[in-house]
Amino acid sequence: MAKQKEFFGVCMNEVVSLPGSVTNGESLTLAETAYRKLRVDIIEGVHKPGTKLRVEHLKNDYEVGAGTLREALQLLLNDGLVVAQGHRGFTVAPMSAEDFQDITRTRVMIETEALRQAIALGDDQWEAEVMGAFHMLSRAESRLGEETVETRSEWERKNRLFHDTLISACPSRWLKQFQHLLYMQSERYRRLILSEKPIPRDVHSEHEEILNATLNRKPELATQILAEHINRSLIAIQKLPKDRFGK
Repeated sequence: MAKQKEFFGVCMNEVVSLPGSVTNGESLTLAETAYRKLRVDIIEGVHKPGTKLRVEHLKNDYEVGAGTLREALQLLLNDGLVVAQGHRGFTVAPMSAEDFQDITRTRVMIETEALRQAIALGDDQWEAEVMGAFHMLSRAESRLGEETVETRSEWERKNRLFHDTLISACPSRWLKQFQHLLYMQSERYRRLILSEKPIPRDVHSEHEEILNATLNRKPELATQILAEHINRSLIAIQKLPKDRFGK
């Protein structure tokens, strides 16, 4: 299937680009445009976990045909944001603290190993790219106080870029692809944390500590701080009442 190849492509730039913002000169199909709009609405909670996504209703909301909408839903199925129910259509994937615990533990194992390898093999160009990604993330973090969909989306893109760039010097494409999938799976949970703020955090300082340990080529310290950073999101989610996860 062409869309699956596009999403799970060997080139990590292909993997990263689809869910994010439109790049200069990028031409989107109707299905990709509908996919992006639906994805934002699912992540922002417009479509709650466990609710049915009825094609006949949604095609009018998103101003596309039924076939185009099903193609967009298939892309969301690849993301893990939607689940198929046989011939009964599509449903927004459920959320739970237990699910996020599984995502988090697996992500920690994969991302810390990828960072360890990146620190061992990264060159000066990699260091410069990491510093640049951190700078853009810092700018996005400074605007989070506005608490709008746009500022949250911008922060999410820059946060993803920072984490992707940190491990970009890792030679294993599988580690990077699995990390990317797990990162995407945790996005809805991060949005809950941003909106609910269940525990006090200085996320900027957390990112800065990861950056400094990485650039100082201290793999044990960098991976320890990274693991603590990822696990703080799990602690935050565990503080939320179960009814915040939808059905």
